[in-house]
Amino acid sequence: MIEPASISPKRIQQLVAKLEAQIKNRGYYLNPDRSFTEGLAEGLLINEDRYGYQNCPCRLASGNKEEDLDIICPCDYRDADVSQFGNCFCALYVSRAVVEGQKKTGPVPERRPARELRI
Repeated sequence: MIEPASISPKRIQQLVAKLEAQIKNRGYYLNPDRSFTEGLAEGLLINEDRYGYQNCPCRLASGNKEEDLDIICPCDYRDADVSQFGNCFCALYVSRAVVEGQKKTGPVPERRPARELRI
């Protein structure tokens, strides 16, 4: 496995801006903790360099894109997680209530089925 080179702050900022543009007016928000959000964006970029796709940085990638399609960010579980818990599994995406300080981010149970149930 190739270890990715250091991720530049510019790449991180570009990805955060891209994510913000993708969710604008769609009912999703990025975590208001900018440092936390940038750390997750860095993880997405590391995974992109390592595997060729932006696997959720909070989940273990197999290295096989077809096997990991459900956990490529935004993952298949984001909508249900944000709706039910106010944030997705890794807390990159949050609800309006979190942004407005009415709710805090918290742990989200893993929705992804075990590997043997996915294959």
